Parts: sequence; C-alpha cells; structure tokens
Amino acid sequence: MASILDEYEDSQNIRQSSQQHSRLSSANIGLTHSGFVNVRLEEEKPIFNKQRIDFTPPERINHLSVCNNQLCMSLGKDTLLRIDLAKPDQLNQTELGRKDDSKVYKLFLDPTGSHLLISLNTSECLYLNRNTQKVRSLSRWRGHLIESVGWNKLLGNETSTGPILVGTSQGIIFEAEISANEGSLFNTNPDQYFRQVHSLEEDGRPAPVCCLEIERSPENKYFIIATTRKRLFQFVGKVAEGSEQQGLSTIFSQNQDLLPSFQEFPVNMGYSEITFYTAKLRNFPKAFAWMMGNGVLYGQLDYIRPDSLLSDVQVWEYTPDIDISQNKPISIVLTQFHFLLLLHDRIKAICTLNGQVVYEDVFPDKFGPLKRMIKDPIGGLVWIYTERAVFRYHIQRESRDVWQMYMSMNKFDLAKEYCRDRPECMDMVLAKEAEYCFQNRRYLESAKCYALTQNYFEEIALKFIEAKQEEALKEFLLKKLNNLKQSERTQITLLVTWLTELYLNRLGQLESDDNSLIFQETRDEFRQFLSSSKHRDCLFNNRSTIYDLLASHGNVDDMVYFSVVMQDYERVISHYCQHDNFSAALDVLAKHCDEKLFYKFSPVLMQHIPKNVVNAWIQMGKRLDPKKLIPALMNYSQMGSAQQINETIRYMEFCVYELNVTEEAIHNYLLSLYAKYKPDSLLQYLRQAGTHPSEIHYDLKYALRLCAEHGFLQACVLVYRIMELHEEAVDLALQVDVDLAKSCADLPEDDEEMRKKLWLKIARHVVQEEKDVKKAMNCLSSCNLLKIEDILPFFPDFVTIDHFKEAICSSLEEYNKHIEELKQEMEEATESAKRIREDIQEMRNKYGVVDSQEKCAACDFPLLNRPFYLFLCGHMFHNDCLFQEVTPHLSAFKQNRLEELQKKLAATTQSSKSRHRPAQKEEGDTASLGKGVGATSREQIVSDIDDIVASECAYCGELMIKSIDKPFIDPQKFEQDKASWL
Repeated sequence: MASILDEYEDSQNIRQSSQQHSRLSSANIGLTHSGFVNVRLEEEKPIFNKQRIDFTPPERINHLSVCNNQLCMSLGKDTLLRIDLAKPDQLNQTELGRKDDSKVYKLFLDPTGSHLLISLNTSECLYLNRNTQKVRSLSRWRGHLIESVGWNKLLGNETSTGPILVGTSQGIIFEAEISANEGSLFNTNPDQYFRQVHSLEEDGRPAPVCCLEIERSPENKYFIIATTRKRLFQFVGKVAEGSEQQGLSTIFSQNQDLLPSFQEFPVNMGYSEITFYTAKLRNFPKAFAWMMGNGVLYGQLDYIRPDSLLSDVQVWEYTPDIDISQNKPISIVLTQFHFLLLLHDRIKAICTLNGQVVYEDVFPDKFGPLKRMIKDPIGGLVWIYTERAVFRYHIQRESRDVWQMYMSMNKFDLAKEYCRDRPECMDMVLAKEAEYCFQNRRYLESAKCYALTQNYFEEIALKFIEAKQEEALKEFLLKKLNNLKQSERTQITLLVTWLTELYLNRLGQLESDDNSLIFQETRDEFRQFLSSSKHRDCLFNNRSTIYDLLASHGNVDDMVYFSVVMQDYERVISHYCQHDNFSAALDVLAKHCDEKLFYKFSPVLMQHIPKNVVNAWIQMGKRLDPKKLIPALMNYSQMGSAQQINETIRYMEFCVYELNVTEEAIHNYLLSLYAKYKPDSLLQYLRQAGTHPSEIHYDLKYALRLCAEHGFLQACVLVYRIMELHEEAVDLALQVDVDLAKSCADLPEDDEEMRKKLWLKIARHVVQEEKDVKKAMNCLSSCNLLKIEDILPFFPDFVTIDHFKEAICSSLEEYNKHIEELKQEMEEATESAKRIREDIQEMRNKYGVVDSQEKCAACDFPLLNRPFYLFLCGHMFHNDCLFQEVTPHLSAFKQNRLEELQKKLAATTQSSKSRHRPAQKEEGDTASLGKGVGATSREQIVSDIDDIVASECAYCGELMIKSIDKPFIDPQKFEQDKASWL
C-alpha cells in the first residue's frame, strides 16, 4: 500500500502497440521523391501507455473517482479510501458507519477534489470534505437516488460547492449547495438548500438524468447539458451579473415557455454518458462525446451560437463486436483527438478525425471484468478499475500522427500545424498539397507548395512546362530562388537567368496583346525582381548575360532600368546619347556624379547642350579636374558656336576665380580664349593675376608671345614688367604712352643706376621724338636721379639757355644743400668718435671688489682658488665652471670656434714656456721682441674666448632665457640620473 503510485507493472502489449501507429514508411500518400530519408533510431513510444498500479485492495473495489489529483475509492461495504496523489504514501481510510444493508451506488468528486458526494442505493446521500474525517448525511436529499451531479466550476471552492445541479433516477433536476462549515446551532446540515428546478422525460415518462454539465461562455451566457438514456438536452440562459450566487434556477425558468432543445436517438441501452475535453490553459471545454445506444455522438462546442452549444456533430456507430444487448460499452473518455470506449474486457481508442479504431487493448481475465473508466480533468490521466486492480493510462504526443489524417482529408493547413517541428512530415504534406492543387488546376498555389518541398526540381519544372503554365512555373522558380542559400551560387544563377527569360517572354506576349494594365503590372514585378537586394550579387556578376537577354528581346526600357540598378551608368548615358536624348544623359551624370563619366561624355554633350553641361560642371565644383575637361573645351571652342565659346570662357573663369585653380594649363587656355574672343578682359585678367612671378600661374613667355601675336602692346608691357625686363617694358611702353613708360621706369627701386638709365630713355624719347622741351623738363621733376647736365646732350645746338635757366638754378641750389648736409654729418661723426674713446678709457679703469668668502655660483666652492669671472650683475664663476655652463648652449659653430681658440691658447702657452730657457746675451733683443709678439697674440686669443664665453652672465643673460624650454635633465641621461637617486 505504501508504494501504490510509485511502482508500476508495464502491461503494454507490443503487438497491439505496433497495430496502433501508422508508420510514415507505409503511409499511402503516393509520394516517391522526398529529399528526406526516414530513419528511426529508436522505437517510438506509444500514445496510450497503460500502467497497472501495484496495489492489491483488501476488499473488492465498488467505485472510484479521481479529480484534481485526489483519488477516492469505495471498498467492500463500508470502507472509503482517499489518496492525495501528490502524497501517495499517506492513505486516508474512512468508515461510513452504516449498519443497514445499504451499498455505495456512485461517487461524485468536485473539480477541486474537496467535496465528495456518496450516493447510496437506499436513496440516501452522504457528504465528506477533504479536510475532515466525518461523513455527514444530506437529509434534504433523502428519498432520491442520485444519478449525476453538475458541478459549478466558477463558484466552487474548498469550503463550498456553490450552486450545483443534481440529477436523479426519476428525471428530476435539483439545485443545491453544500457547505463544509458546521453551520449554526439550529442548522448543522451541510446542504444549504435542495430545490427542484426541472424534470426530464422520455416517451412521456420520467427518465433518469444520466449526466449533467454546467458551462459558462466568455459572454457570461450559461449552458446546461443534461442527458437521459436516449436524449441530450440543452438549456441556454443568462444570469444577471453579480447574482450567480443566487442559483441557476433562472436558466430553467427562461426556457419554460419553450420546449427544451434536445437531440434524441431511437436505441436505448439503459444508460448514457457524456464527456468533455478542455485544452490546457483554457477554462472552457472545446469538444464533447456522448455515448448512447446508437453509437457515439461527438463534435465541437460553439459558445457563439445563440441556440445550441453543439457544432460539427458526427455519429460514430458501434463496430460489429460491440453488441448493446450483451457487450455494451461501459464508459467513455474524450481526449484531444480520440475518444476511449471501455468494454467489459478491453478498451478501444477511436480517432475523432476519421472515425477509425487506432488502438485496442485487451485486459487479462485474471483481473475480472472492467467496471468503469474516469479521466482526471485537471491531471489528464485516465483511470480504469476492476474489482481487484487499478490501471491508469498516460496519453502522450497524441498529435504525433494527426498530420497524416488531416492530410488524407485534404486539410493541409491543419496537417502543417501539427508537423511544424518534423521537417520530413512537413515535406510530405506540402508535396501532397501541391499535387492536390495541381490536379484541381490551382497551379499558382501548387507552385508555392512545390517550392517548399524537397522533390526533384526538374520533375516539377517539367510538370508546369507540359501543362503550359508559365505563370505557375515563374512562381515556383521565384519561391525556390528565395529559399536558396547565398552559398548556392550556381543554382541562383540558373534560376535568375531562367526567370529573366520568362519575364521577358511574358512582357512580349502582353505587349503584342495590347493589354496595358497587366503589362504594366508585370513590368513592375520584373523591375522589382531586377532590383532585388537579395540577388544583387548574382545579377551583377551575370549582368552581361542579362544585357544579352534584354537586347535579344528588344526591351530597351528595361535594359536602361537594369543598367541604373546595376549602377552601370555608362551604358545608360551611351543609350541616351545614341538616341539624341542629351538632357536625360546629363541628368544621369549630374545625379550620380561620376567623374570618369563626366570626362568621357562631356565632349559629346558640350557639342549639343553647352550651357547645361557647364552648369553641371560648376555644380560638381572641385570634384572635377578642369585639366581633364580641356579636350572637350578646346574641340568646340575652335569650331563651335558663340554659345559654346562663351560657356567655355564661363567655366574657365569659374575655375580661376571661384575654385582658385593654379594649373598652368588652365590659365594659359583662359589667356588664349581672352586673346581670341574677349580681348577686353585680357588686360583685367593680367592685372588681377598678380605682379610678381611667384604669384603668376600662367606661362609668362606664352602670354608674351600670345599678346604680341595679337598686337596687345599694353598687355605685353605688363608682362615685361612682371618678368622684370624693365628696358624692354619701357621701350615698348614709349610706343603706347609716355606715362606708362614712366610707371615702368620707377619699378627697379633698389637699382638707381637702372632707374636713371630708364628715365634717360624716356627723356631722349621726349626730346628727340616728341621735341617737347617742357615735357623733358617735367622728366627732371619726376625723377630725382636726373640732372640737367644728363639731358642736355639730347637737345639740339640751336636750343637757347632760356629754356633751362630755371632747371640750372634749381640744380645748383641742390648741390649747395647737399654740401652742407655732408659737413654736418662729418661733425657728428667726429663728436661720436670722441665719446667712444672716452668710454673705452673709463671701462679700462673700472673694477669690482671680491670678498675672500665668495663662492662660485655654479660649483659653490671658494672663488679665489682658481681663475674666475666677475659680472656686473654680481654673479661670479670659476673659469672652468663658466665653460661647463655655457658650452652646451652654444651653437655648433661657436663650439667649434671655442675649441679651436682653446687649442691655439694651449699652443701659445707651450711656446711661451719654451722661451724661458737661458739664452745668449747677444740674442736678448731678438727674444724680447718674440716675447712681445707672443704676448700680443695670446691676449687676442683670450679676448676672443671671452667674447664667446663671457659676453654675458650665464644666469642673467639671453642664454638663460633661450634655455627656458629645455629640461633640467638631459633625456639621454635621465635613466642614469634616476638610478643614482634610488
């Protein structure tokens, strides 16, 4: 007893299990070419798995009821066994305490598993709550043999059943409510009330109420189903919101004026049973099955219908081995796709989809006849018991083979729904659906399905070709193409090319049929196919083939569209140019801004639409290289119209003035255009281009030759001035204007000799060519370098002095003034020299006082130990310390100079020591002279060294200021110094 639910005896019959399932390999669906291989690695588990409970009852089992994992069992005459299936080891045994001969007739357990009703064959009823051991009698129920109970799923809880319906053997339906509370002092009965609400009849006589079921729709409408031996009744009504607790009698009162809706069958086997199926996560049953004399009535529950709850009703007639006179069905249970019939020695499972018996299990005789079958609506297990044994069925993967049934019924959507996770089954369903649609001439749907299957591609394509269904073939190829992986390049190429051919054929047919609407739709579809991003790589790699196909069909418009999609703008522009549609070609150029295409097609476009082309060039701005456009410009600037020439000049001016192009070729070409067609702008351009050769971007020699060829003398003068050929500029300017020559003569500001020479040229020209003495005198006033004596030789001998009197006097006055200025300068120089000599003498006598305690500013050692330097700022340095401070900061040149002077100083010191050895008396004068010469040289070297090293204080002078951005430690010695600190 302790292991009642943990240990099982597997009594599954392998032979019956093999008959239960229809294997995929033997499925008669007429498909021979599937891409899947059906290999079973292990035996599939059966859908209906029977297990016997390892439990031997001490007494015979009379009745059993299960709900919400609560199992109640009636044993012998007076024993009740209750088991919580979540705690199977804890058994609860209760004695009914009946002393008479009454027996348990039926057990009724509510959906919560809390309330147990015990119907006795003596027309009495007992009540037992799950939380108590006390069996209580329902006094109001006495005198009625309870056949059925309709539980209230909405209001029932652990302490109260809420309003329920009770059916009796006399056809009376009562409404009642049971409470588990002890009640008040004057009312200790658990039954709160017990009142009749309706009665059922058959053939004019009361008939037992075999089953009762209460359901409420989402729209708050109540449905009550009651069955007798031959009839199934339906009661439909509404209960006011908030008044559900008041009872269900109003539903029957709403149907009093009308005859109750019922279905009747002729055969009576003495009882009937109805069962319902509720899917998981749902609160309402969705299907029903009613076992009665003629067979099993089953169907769906439709809560929307106003008059009846039952829909899609079918009747399954009993098989020949079921004889209602001797081998009656005992119980029925409904699952998702099957209903189970219990006979006295076996169980049968019938599929609700096709009415076929899919499973049959025969029980051994040793357990005795089967008594009843119950399904736990919460747990989903099916329980069967005999007087000496208890069995239960696990129903698993019930929908495993449902797809085949739906497929055989041509309900392909449902079949696909139940094999989504089984690709081999999905493939078979799709193939069958495709074949079905093909046979029914639904070719497009067939093509869509075929594209999803693994059937041979060639066979399917040939089927559509033989049927002359190009649209279906196209649909098949499109779907197949979309299902291919990017790595399957060969297949993609084949399908893309084939589809292109099909589209072009279709477009050609529609165009010849003059069906503009369908033609436009097909063209839009074709263009959408050509612009598909998914197959862009394939189209791009095989674009030459696509172009050939388009050309072979003469489809120019779509070829242009495809070129645009492939960004093959060169082909598009070439097409427009060949058809003289130059504006469209330019639009493509301007839209896509491809510089190479501009360079290639500009010559053609410039010939026909120069203004628009130049506008496009200007809009491109710096993205175009003007130098590469010169061939297009030069071609038509020489032989084109005035408009082309003007547009050429406009673009060149844009390049020069807006883009600031410095290419010499551009400026030279603009110069040539100005010289030939727009001479008024030539001089302005030259002036704006600059006056210094470094500012000029055109070739000066080319510009000079160009201006000379066209006779633009003033422009030539300007070029000469820029080339600094002043004599040539003045000579040429004198042919134009004397004032222009004067402006040229003043240009060499730093070369007075050249200026004088140029002015003399001008004066000679004025005197000899123009013979204008007054203008010649003006030359003297214009240039201060010319004197009267310079230009007198240019005048003829007969000219009188009266013309030069004023000029001669002015010249003499200037000479006198210049002499006075020279005298003043000489006096100032003499005074300055005198002051300098005095300062030198004063500096020689200047001195500073050094204390004996003074230390070197660099090494901090006593100063007087070694030769030192004293600066006016007060800093004092040893000779060698100052050298160490200053030398690293000197330039390379000064360091080399200092090293050279030090070597010379050392050499003079050595020679001076050698002279101190004894000498002949007669040689005294000579040695004395050499000593004097050596001392002078040594003093000069020391003075030069001081100028380099001691010209300023190392700490206060400019040297310290220049070294402010240098690090205190040499980066090359940083690591070494850092290590010394650690």
